[in-house]
Amino acid sequence: MIGDPGPTRDCYPAGSLLDRWSDSGWQNGVQIDHLKDLQSLKIRTKNSVYELTIVSAEQAEVLVRGGAFFPELAPVRLAGSTLGGSFIKAKGVYIGFRMEFNLGGLNIVTTSPVEWIGPVEDPGEIGLPAFRE
Repeated sequence: MIGDPGPTRDCYPAGSLLDRWSDSGWQNGVQIDHLKDLQSLKIRTKNSVYELTIVSAEQAEVLVRGGAFFPELAPVRLAGSTLGGSFIKAKGVYIGFRMEFNLGGLNIVTTSPVEWIGPVEDPGEIGLPAFRE
């Protein structure tokens, strides 16, 4: 048949496959639970800039400002980073992944993909390099 595209194939980002996900070195981002309370991060996504201030690193409770949903500082829990599927890197922010914030209950906000992560403070103060795509 002319113009027949052949069998359709589902395409997925390589990182969304479980074996790739679990084998990842996870070096292109940060784990909130490895930082200190009251540290602040600036995170640029494809569509917005966010500022996160860590309230409880262990619980990934943060104050967030930025994007369409957070024009003012708001207390949320950073669930982690996702490619939009069912896998989530808990309490982490990673380049190329979308941040997922839990506002309580089933209220979840997912950002556009992260492009840059850096400290709000002087980088020398917290020893955190800026990560770029």
